[in-house]
This record gives sequence, structure tokens and C-alpha cells, in this order.
Amino acid sequence: MGQLIDVASVEGFAPDTCRLVDIDGTAVALFNLGGEFFAIQDACPHDGGELAKGKLDGEEIICPRHGARFSIKTGAVLSPPAYENLTTFPVQVKKGRVLVEIE
Repeated sequence: MGQLIDVASVEGFAPDTCRLVDIDGTAVALFNLGGEFFAIQDACPHDGGELAKGKLDGEEIICPRHGARFSIKTGAVLSPPAYENLTTFPVQVKKGRVLVEIE
């Protein structure tokens, strides 16, 4: 098991939005999808586009650079030009705080 890092408050984190957080030098896109929280790497494997700046489409994030789509829940690539899945990070909510687990 990795280390849990407190990254955000649930209060004020609107549903169906994204925040960029830095965890020990790693850029992580943190999503609130209808009250469930998910964390993925913030770099498109196609060419490094910042996914936190992408368009949210339901449970998918669209890379702002070339339009690759990824599942926010699983990190799976859903459309080219990307062909590699994203790294995902386990998320927990405790006492109104969002915690992301890193190795």
C-alpha cells in the first residue's frame, strides 16, 4: 500500500469538474464525477497534453491537443491518436477530505 496524500476538500469541489494537483512533483488530474472522486495522470501518453485542461464528457476526458479520449474511472484509452492507457491513482474520501494514494 502506498501513501495517502490529502489533496482537496470535498466542500467547494463542484460535481463534474476537474482540478490539477501536484503530488510530490507528479501532475495529477483529480475529478469529481457526481460525488465520486477519481485521479489520473495529467499527461496524455500520445504527446503529453495536459488532460486537466481537456473537455469533460460524462465519464471521459478529451485531450485538448489532439482529441484522444480516456476513461476517467479506469484510465483506459478510448480513441486515437493515443494508444496507451493512463496511470490511475486510488482515491479515498475521509472526513470531508479527498486523499490520493501514491507509491
